[in-house]
Amino acid sequence: MSKGLLHHIEIYVSDLKRSIDFWGWFLEELGYSPFQEWGSGQSWKVEDTYIVFVQAEERFLDVQYHRCRVGLNHLAFHADSRQQVDEMTKKLKNRGVTILYTKQNPFAGGADYYAVYFEDPDRIKVEFVAP
Repeated sequence: MSKGLLHHIEIYVSDLKRSIDFWGWFLEELGYSPFQEWGSGQSWKVEDTYIVFVQAEERFLDVQYHRCRVGLNHLAFHADSRQQVDEMTKKLKNRGVTILYTKQNPFAGGADYYAVYFEDPDRIKVEFVAP
């Protein structure tokens, strides 16, 4: 039963094309598949959960996102292993993605917490964590 699990997440973005390029690649690496697409948005789905990205209207683009304001701080995704975190870190670097906490990686979350932290095009923090 899926009671209590996330059904979907919807994120408004400043540049839909840029976000689709970033998130499409990353989510498909994790096993998500393209799900819905329309002029101002696109989503990817894995099992019963999907993530939606929607172009924010011009009138709302004057204030940039910041994860320390009220609202979403970050999204964290499960990795299968530490090796998968390491492989993803290399892929992210090769794509020019901003890696956070580079001096502490992969233990920025603590000695027993193996993860890579990075930013999407709107500077939303993303975490990829090993079991």
